[in-house]
Amino acid sequence: MSARRIMSAEDIDRALVRLGHEIVEKHGRASGLVLAGIERRGPALAHRIATAIEAREGVRPSVIALDVTAFRDDRDGVLDADAAAAIPASPIPRQTLASSTVVLVDDVLFTGRTVRAALDALMHHGRPAAVRLAVLVDRGHRELPIRADHVGRNVPSARHELVKIRLRDEGSETDEVVLLD
Repeated sequence: MSARRIMSAEDIDRALVRLGHEIVEKHGRASGLVLAGIERRGPALAHRIATAIEAREGVRPSVIALDVTAFRDDRDGVLDADAAAAIPASPIPRQTLASSTVVLVDDVLFTGRTVRAALDALMHHGRPAAVRLAVLVDRGHRELPIRADHVGRNVPSARHELVKIRLRDEGSETDEVVLLD
């Protein structure tokens, strides 16, 4: 299996800072934003984006982790509606969520199915004023009509290739994005 590094630690840092700037620019201010990191790597990326926004704007957006497992439609053993109903409430109160712009944050946008599940999970917790999507890597091959509002890097890839994200937050020696054939 061949591997090609497509983003270094510096590239990732630069992309996350740029994503933070774009998010604030599109929203018009830093207050009223909630960054919802889609489990597994999304929360770590959302915290880094929040840090970049705070460094520039002086206001740190709220960050929540969003577990979409119960809302997946493309995995064996999908949980039923009862399991989804048993998911704990978001740490963000419904009234705060209703007046907020929520930015879903994920590592790689591929088929769009994880984002679809994230939208369902988010609506389970309440209805935000607006929802946007920020991803570190968009590799194409969508199966659903979903598009990211903010993209760190577009990576043309073959369907059989894998995009591997390694983050220090998860115990990796360095941050990097690698394309595996």
